[in-house]
Amino acid sequence: MNPWLLAAIIAAVVIAVVIKRMIGEPVNAKDLFIAPAILTGIGILSLIKKTDLTGTDLTWVITGAVLGAGLGALRGATVQLVDKGGVLWQRYTGRTFLTLIGALAVTAGFSILAAKMGMHESARPVQLSVGVSFLGESLMVGRRGMASGIPFAPARTR
Repeated sequence: MNPWLLAAIIAAVVIAVVIKRMIGEPVNAKDLFIAPAILTGIGILSLIKKTDLTGTDLTWVITGAVLGAGLGALRGATVQLVDKGGVLWQRYTGRTFLTLIGALAVTAGFSILAAKMGMHESARPVQLSVGVSFLGESLMVGRRGMASGIPFAPARTR
């Protein structure tokens, strides 16, 4: 797939998710996990296709994925969860965006360090980074939602 097309698709998905969550949206398990799973899957597939990955690359990729998921979970802890019409809703807050800015700074520092320590540029798929970050957020929101006792919204029907 054309890398520019893939980047445009990823950007569109991320922008759509962020806008929906700024406005507020019902939380259902399918919507919570499908985009992160797809992005993470695309990132893993792009890594599998690489023939020149080293142990150093894999170490940094795995460490970066754990860091990204952790920072996503931290962001998920700032998402506002409320009962609206008897179902769980989520909404990004100012703290969510402050956490996002901090996470971007930490991730940028990590990427610079990884490159200085020998990680190849081609071993850093953006889709994987974005996917695991949203996956960490989704896991935290899902855990918090379950702990709230408020039922998740039913899956949307077409």
